Amino acid sequence: MHHNFNFIILHTMDAQKVDMFIVTNGKFFRPEIVPQIREKLLSLDESKWVMLQTIQFKDPTTSLLISIFAGHLGIDRFYIGDVGMGVGKLLTCGGLGIWTIVDWFLIMDATRDKNAELLASALSY
Repeated sequence: MHHNFNFIILHTMDAQKVDMFIVTNGKFFRPEIVPQIREKLLSLDESKWVMLQTIQFKDPTTSLLISIFAGHLGIDRFYIGDVGMGVGKLLTCGGLGIWTIVDWFLIMDATRDKNAELLASALSY
């Protein structure tokens, strides 16, 4: 009986670890995929937790601020690792301003998507 009790405590600690990750990092992902991330993390091997803690996600709010103040230079896209679009915005001065304004509405979700790709890549190793 004592052994089963220890297993339950260890399992609960893992769930607490996952929940702490979600509370701390949930803002970096689209809300609709957070439950899927939680389920994936619950099945994660303990050895991957250290690596998971080292991932530096990009903040969507920071992306928006960069987009507002320097989006016409493509810096917002460079920030999230979207080099091709960053170069395109840089060469066209933000699509003559139109692309810059459109990105004010798209950059936060683009950042969240890049974070999800980064997490998926890290979990696949």
